[in-house]
Amino acid sequence: MSEQNDFERRLRQARQKQGLEKAPNTAASGGLPGGPWRIGLRAGVEVVSALIAGAGLGWLLDWWLGSFPWLFLVFFVVGGAAGVLNVYRLFNPRSGAR
Repeated sequence: MSEQNDFERRLRQARQKQGLEKAPNTAASGGLPGGPWRIGLRAGVEVVSALIAGAGLGWLLDWWLGSFPWLFLVFFVVGGAAGVLNVYRLFNPRSGAR
């Protein structure tokens, strides 16, 4: 009977690796966290942190180069785009490398 269980386990792992069967715990494998509040919070944190990073980098470069507000605006837009891209990747994860 243990040979049957071992075969079932290996078959399930192979199907998960090929993307034919979902893993039992999607959050642990890099997918969406459980529950709508957790998903919304993670999406919000992704966007806000990318905006803050972009705006901060733009502000620092403007302060260093004396070109305020141009690099601040450019990096703010780039940070916003990166945040939206992160949320897109959160909801549409890539399948395993093939």
